[in-house]
Amino acid sequence: MADLDRREPASRESDEHPVVIRMPVDVRSVAITLVAVLASIAALRWAEPVLIPIVLAVLISYVLAPVVTSMAKRRIPRPIGAFVVIALLCGGTGYGIYTLSDEAIEIVDDLPAAARKLRDRFAEKRHPSSEGLLQKMQSAAAEIDETAVRAAEDSPTPAPRGVTKVQIVPPPFRASEYLWLGGRGVINFLGQFAVVLFLVYFLLVTDDLFKRKIVSIAGPTLTKKKISVQIMDEINQQISNFLRVQVLTSIIVAVATAAALWAFGLENYLIWGLMAGIFNSIPYLGPIVVSGGLAVVAFLQFDDLLMTFYVSGTAMAITSLEGWLLTPVLMSRAAQMNPVAIFVGLLFWSWVWGIWGTILAVPMLMVIKAICDRVEDLQPVGELLGE
Repeated sequence: MADLDRREPASRESDEHPVVIRMPVDVRSVAITLVAVLASIAALRWAEPVLIPIVLAVLISYVLAPVVTSMAKRRIPRPIGAFVVIALLCGGTGYGIYTLSDEAIEIVDDLPAAARKLRDRFAEKRHPSSEGLLQKMQSAAAEIDETAVRAAEDSPTPAPRGVTKVQIVPPPFRASEYLWLGGRGVINFLGQFAVVLFLVYFLLVTDDLFKRKIVSIAGPTLTKKKISVQIMDEINQQISNFLRVQVLTSIIVAVATAAALWAFGLENYLIWGLMAGIFNSIPYLGPIVVSGGLAVVAFLQFDDLLMTFYVSGTAMAITSLEGWLLTPVLMSRAAQMNPVAIFVGLLFWSWVWGIWGTILAVPMLMVIKAICDRVEDLQPVGELLGE
């Protein structure tokens, strides 16, 4: 009892005075930081047409730089090596598009028939006598709208004096305008693609030009220059390894998915395998989109729920095994990021840059993490992004 009496005041005192960490906060610096962050986000959204080609070119140059460097070691000038690599990239991409164009056109042609078949299938499952709650609510809302329209027609609101009522008639549908807009979109895309290729070429030719400039700015002493070179080499190596692993795993997922779909007898398996490889670079969302699309296609082709589950489940299993087993083995511990940071970054960059932000979110997060890990003042940010 005496021990209990002694402990009670101590516990009460701890309850009244909880343990705290004294961390001085400068309100002015927090406000300045917040304003700087908001201004940076606004600049990212405003400069999207300029920044996206630059980011794409930098990431592509990181992937292609080892090939050009290897050619330079064999006494092939970098301008020639960079031109050959970019020409092979464009040629391979063009040949792939030409080869798969027939399958892509076939998929587009089958879309109306597939949608009609899917609608008929749902109509067969629906009983006309048993109307669901949602249908009843929609019918009631339609009746209310119709009643309101009739009441407005019966008792029109008189216009004020000196004001003439004007009826707005929407313009008729013109297919030529949509074709013109689509053509402009294609021309803009080709122009942006050409800009990216030129920028990639210049980045491959200049090689370590910017690294030498940063070293010259780092400081007059040889020690600071050596440290700067070491930090930049580590950052470049980490980013290059990450991007090469991403490309390699996407190719593996594409080949494995196409082979599995071919074994199941699915039509246009090459297109779906390519889509699985491309969407594999988008974590969480990409595999779900591909698996959902394959589920619809498999159900329309085989008309069997079990086969639909096999096709969709196999695609999801391939991407899951790649994410859980293959990528952690190929990627170093320093290059791994925690799932929460990836998901939040995916949301943020998708909001800032749309579909391009969704595609580039993970590579940009990796670049940010690699830089923050090597800069002392930014290491807390790198710690938040890492596992």
